[in-house]
Amino acid sequence: MREDNRLTRISQLILGTACAAVAAYWLIFSIKARKMNASTWATVVFLAGFGSYLVWIGLGYGYRFIEFLEGAIILKKNPLMAAENIKASDIEKLEIYPLKFVICLKSGKKILTRLGVSDVEKIELIKDELLIFAETHNLTSELMNEL
Repeated sequence: MREDNRLTRISQLILGTACAAVAAYWLIFSIKARKMNASTWATVVFLAGFGSYLVWIGLGYGYRFIEFLEGAIILKKNPLMAAENIKASDIEKLEIYPLKFVICLKSGKKILTRLGVSDVEKIELIKDELLIFAETHNLTSELMNEL
């Protein structure tokens, strides 16, 4: 599930660029004034990092998503990490909780994905698609309750 809102993405690009520009100005100003200290470095690093993150998100690279393909699930849980391609043949079972799901692989590794609470319709759609994927590929799926 991807969300592309043009106004939001443009705002992120503008704010990210502004943060990076302020970081560059602050760095140059502080070096010329010879007032470099830990506080200045922390400010520059924070503004540059935050600006870079906003530009990354604004360009469309940082969204979380799940995509169901013919024989695999493509899952991007973290905006900064690459997407994982999980083949159906590698999956042992799917555990589906109210606000998360766990993909248990045959290798013993478990991939936990938290769904959040902001968009209930998307959560239900994802859970339904997981159940359909499991049924289509003859995988064990369990609806679980959290304690």
